[in-house]
Amino acid sequence: MRLSASAALTGCIAPHAAGSERPERSRAREVPWLKEIQQPHKGVSGSNPQLSPLRVDAEGRAIESLADWKQKRALIRERWLNFIGPLPGNPDPPQSEVIEEDRPTGVIRQLVEYEGEPGMIVQGYLIKPRYHDGPLPGVLTLHSTTDNTIEQPAGVRGAPEKAFGLKLAQLGCVTFSPMNFLWVDKGGRSYEEQAEQFNKRHPDAKGMAKMLFDASRGLDVLQHLSMVDGNRLGVMGHSLGAKEALYLAAFDERVKAAVSSEGGISTGFSNWDAPWYLSEQIRDFGHDHHELLGLIAPRPFLLVGGDSADGSKSWPFIEEALSVYELYGKPCSTGLFNHEEGHSVPQVAELRSYQWMLNYV
Repeated sequence: MRLSASAALTGCIAPHAAGSERPERSRAREVPWLKEIQQPHKGVSGSNPQLSPLRVDAEGRAIESLADWKQKRALIRERWLNFIGPLPGNPDPPQSEVIEEDRPTGVIRQLVEYEGEPGMIVQGYLIKPRYHDGPLPGVLTLHSTTDNTIEQPAGVRGAPEKAFGLKLAQLGCVTFSPMNFLWVDKGGRSYEEQAEQFNKRHPDAKGMAKMLFDASRGLDVLQHLSMVDGNRLGVMGHSLGAKEALYLAAFDERVKAAVSSEGGISTGFSNWDAPWYLSEQIRDFGHDHHELLGLIAPRPFLLVGGDSADGSKSWPFIEEALSVYELYGKPCSTGLFNHEEGHSVPQVAELRSYQWMLNYV
């Protein structure tokens, strides 16, 4: 499914000049390409995972009401949280200390330090529009697997098409990009050794429990800013960041809109069995991530693929999720956009991701 960049721009909100009004909130309407991303994808292989139907209860009966779905939803949520393991929250409001500050076009970009787990200091980039009128939406922008870490979404270093935090701030959002725990105080340790360090502190929790905790803590940072509308929070990420975005949207209902790009929606599509994600135990768990999409419904969720970690093979997951979204009534704000350009963020995917976020958050 190829699309020109000019087509992606149709209806998209362009960056606003300093002092101009912020982008108008448009939640009353859908993105103009919603129907396109809800069309079945050709070439879906019969070797794809066999997904358990979301709208069937434990007795094998069809789920026809929202009330019955909510009962199953509660069971799904409990099952997954038990699987990834417990990680106590931090009851203290996050206090951010500004370490560095600069001013790219239209924004204030601050490197900050704050407390993640109790007693543990984490760095992140907070980027705010230089001029604003009233509370703004807040978006957590999560970096991919790169030693540039938070400098990637902040637009300091790395691929400019992955500078989600900088560009969304220039479009009128407040963004926060926290450092993934695999790089915090890393030194010369490998990812495996970083995961081991975490498991020494929390032997009953998996790496995704830590990533979920850290992402939720990132939302705390945004929500405690007076310039952020705490009812308009979103999350966006690519690859590693896409995995975190999926879990945060599923388990933290403060998320009102999400974009997950090339994370591998199935537990068999990418390295979910790594010790810093779900460990080898995921191979015998017997459940897949269409269940998390069911938890996200009816909130807007965009899955972006390039026929690498995600793509046409991901369609059955969206198809199952749509069956749950329908219980909440139309429109169903979810879908799969396949740009067919591999594990990358081509311009059309980047623009559509921004449009999705600005439209729904």
